[in-house]
Amino acid sequence: MKQAIGFIDSGVGGLTVVREVLKQLPHEQVYYLGDTARCPYGPRDKEEVARFTWEMTNFLVDRGIKMLVIACNTATAAALYDIREKLDIPVIGVIQPGSRAALKATRNNKIGVLGTLGTVESMAYPTALKGLNRRVEVDSLACPKFVSVVESGEYKSAIAKKVVAESLLPLKSTNIDTVILGCTHYPLLKPIIENFMGDGVAVINSGEETASEVSALLDYHNLLDATDEEIEHRFFTTGSTQIFKDIAKDWLNMPDMTVEHIKLGK
Repeated sequence: MKQAIGFIDSGVGGLTVVREVLKQLPHEQVYYLGDTARCPYGPRDKEEVARFTWEMTNFLVDRGIKMLVIACNTATAAALYDIREKLDIPVIGVIQPGSRAALKATRNNKIGVLGTLGTVESMAYPTALKGLNRRVEVDSLACPKFVSVVESGEYKSAIAKKVVAESLLPLKSTNIDTVILGCTHYPLLKPIIENFMGDGVAVINSGEETASEVSALLDYHNLLDATDEEIEHRFFTTGSTQIFKDIAKDWLNMPDMTVEHIKLGK
């Protein structure tokens, strides 16, 4: 029987990581849980985010996952090291992979980070980036409106273009040459962000780099699945199954997917 890779996120954003993983590892089975009822996590305090993250983690661990991907930057910053220490399966987040990808891309060591308020206040990206390269300069910018634009399904609309332009205006006067999408919701806005920032700025989707790390870790732990056994992806949400399904079907190109509604916490 196939064991799944588990993915958790505050909402639909982590699907951007799932898409990259399924591109690289088509034989793997995915269990995904999006806590859309309590999204966004960005404005919440660290202790509350950590508690929510553990609730999601325990839900998927109870369903026999072989690896956990915390596909949410805010949750990664709040809980990754605690969860990694206490689980006996591989656990990865999205901050370190995104940081490594940005350092490969930058030419002038000036990097911008777009994130939720929680991720920006945690200083997780500047810490990770400077831990790898002390000379790097980091401009962090909280973009709290981005998550709600994505969760509402408006990420291709004129509203999205307006929100991106207003939010990113402070970065236009800097000399950054690389931007990290420091929230897994943000890649759904990547075409608009790239258009606004211009050709001279590389826009990094940490999901791609995270997928490579998933592959390497599964290989290292001898957990890669190359069998032709039937794959049964499962998707869970604490919020609206219809909104989740509409976004997920579009992003993952899975017309026949089913989404289960669950409750977490009290």
